[in-house]
Amino acid sequence: MSRSWSRGPRRRYAPRPPRSLRRRLLDYGLTAIVLGLFILVAARLDRFETRKEQGTAIVNDGDSLTLGTERIRMRGIDAPEYTQTCREEGADYPCGRLARQSLVRLIANRPVSCRGWQRDRYGRLLGACKAGDTDLNRAQVQAGWAVAFGDFETEEATARVAKVGIWAGSFEEPQDWRDSHHDQPTERKHGTLASLGDALRELVRFW
Repeated sequence: MSRSWSRGPRRRYAPRPPRSLRRRLLDYGLTAIVLGLFILVAARLDRFETRKEQGTAIVNDGDSLTLGTERIRMRGIDAPEYTQTCREEGADYPCGRLARQSLVRLIANRPVSCRGWQRDRYGRLLGACKAGDTDLNRAQVQAGWAVAFGDFETEEATARVAKVGIWAGSFEEPQDWRDSHHDQPTERKHGTLASLGDALRELVRFW
């Protein structure tokens, strides 16, 4: 048995009408704008180079210092504010001043170098700092005079178990202390999401 069928009418496709001059000019304009934005972004990316500052450090508190004219906020840690107090054995003590003294001891009159490319909302360079072979950011957390603030969680856990520094007693998180003392600057934790926000702010700042 053979099968037969009839083909239906063929569909005819009409050619698309040519774009109007106005539409073509609009497309060309949008293309030029997008291309210009790419060129601008590429030109700005070279401004995101790592800065390196080095020299004799002026220690401001447990997590910030000044090198020359550059103010540095040590990245990934948060130390008690200079005027902050903590408690140990039922008595208050000046943990903010002791945190600063800890950083001074770690530096030990050696030249300090800090590297970073982002800045916080106060214009300070967010830096990873060293004195010789000593990683100052890490060492402050290990000594118990700073808490992890987006980094160094393992070092914080070790200091907490050893009950060194502020972990020997009770204390208010530096961020919480700043929130309740409005005359002190309130800073944001620099984790992954915050780093993305910093990058966007840095790009806008150069524009």
